[in-house]
Amino acid sequence: MSFKSHPIAVGVTQAFTCSYLEDELEQLLVLQEETINLELFEQLLALGFRRSGGTIYKPQCPSCNACMPIRIPAKEFIPSRRQKRTLKNNKDIVWKVIDKQQEYHYTLYERYINERHQDGPMYPASREQYEHFINSGWIEPSFIELWHKQRLIGVAVTDVMPNSLSAIYSFFCPNEHKRSLGSLLILIQCRLAKLMDKDFVYLGYQIDESRKMNYKRSYLPYQILTPSGWKQIADE
Repeated sequence: MSFKSHPIAVGVTQAFTCSYLEDELEQLLVLQEETINLELFEQLLALGFRRSGGTIYKPQCPSCNACMPIRIPAKEFIPSRRQKRTLKNNKDIVWKVIDKQQEYHYTLYERYINERHQDGPMYPASREQYEHFINSGWIEPSFIELWHKQRLIGVAVTDVMPNSLSAIYSFFCPNEHKRSLGSLLILIQCRLAKLMDKDFVYLGYQIDESRKMNYKRSYLPYQILTPSGWKQIADE
């Protein structure tokens, strides 16, 4: 595989138990690069790849194709009634974007994982796991912070590319579930993309069969990567 005369080493992991679908095996196509420029990474995002730490990957499962890359065309996105209510219900929240990871981010992440995702592969949270998952030697993510009365209640880790944003991971106070903070952070990323004149917000993979992952279709319009290219869905 190569892009603009840039050769890339490609490997495939061994199959392992899927984190999202029972009775399925997961396998990843992995790009083995110590460094990569953002323009090339953005091309890879458009081909369905993601990053975890410094590793760029794409599902290459032996008997399943449930993971569908999904992105929001930021300039066309219109919040639904429910999403408008989420925005209205959180008018007392202040959000800001910072470029450096902070110690208090991990404190919130640890609480979020240990209280909300005890059945997931990231439990129990550890600092080593967090650093390996979030950080990379070739890109510095931005951090969207949610503050309520001088208390941090949410963070969205976001990569900023020349023409898009990529949502890496969000975490928030587990006892603030009535605020729909996960949804709020996606809405803010869409708003930020518009403000920055970006074309897309990449949300990772849509998995219809997974209860944890099928919320992404509620942001309309969205685009799904199919074998024939990106297909836009304007309504459900």
